Amino acid sequence: MYERKVLLGFIRVHILHHAIEDEGIYGTWMMDELRRHGYRISPGTLYPILHELERDGALQVSDRIVEGKVRKIYRITPPGREVLEHLKGFIKELTHEVMD
Repeated sequence: MYERKVLLGFIRVHILHHAIEDEGIYGTWMMDELRRHGYRISPGTLYPILHELERDGALQVSDRIVEGKVRKIYRITPPGREVLEHLKGFIKELTHEVMD
């Protein structure tokens, strides 16, 4: 139970980390990226997280037409960048303490 809660927090940070890229991210790309790192996440888990981050102002979404279909592209916002930098400080400190 607690493992899942912690992992969902890491997933949020991972999303913000990649949403900083100019081209942004989209759901299926993010699921593939997380899978590459060993996370198994379903659309039913990922999309509510993306919507939450958007609702909280950390991500902004825009539509892009790809092969005749609308793709939602998520990019980090200035407040999202601040949150990410703040969290990276915590991660660095905690990693140093836990791993040494």
